[in-house]
Amino acid sequence: QVQLVESGGGLVQAGGSLRLSCIASGHTFNRYTMAWFRQASGKEREFVAAIIWSGSNTYYEESLKGRFTISKDNAKNTVYLQMNSLKPEDTAVYYCAAGSFLSGSYWNPSIYIYWGQGTQVTVSS
Repeated sequence: QVQLVESGGGLVQAGGSLRLSCIASGHTFNRYTMAWFRQASGKEREFVAAIIWSGSNTYYEESLKGRFTISKDNAKNTVYLQMNSLKPEDTAVYYCAAGSFLSGSYWNPSIYIYWGQGTQVTVSS
């Protein structure tokens, strides 16, 4: 049974940093793409960043480049999202996702087959 478990969310002041973690279990993810999405209240889920599990390619929502960094630790089966210079508009539930593809429309949430339960990030002004 595949499980993605996120952690690391919380309340932070604007300008602060958080690091989210996603521990993946129950499957071999060598041919998977791992991603972070977020969903603010009343809005659609949006792409944040993605990383190829077996390589080093990373992809970002253009507007988040330079502030957010996705990385992974294969030995720990964990994907991270380092978020710096946080803004109130970054407030959302952040979700970890896994998709069984190595290239394609990584920004499209509908092609990811496994999802975590989400972790709340709240940035105060």
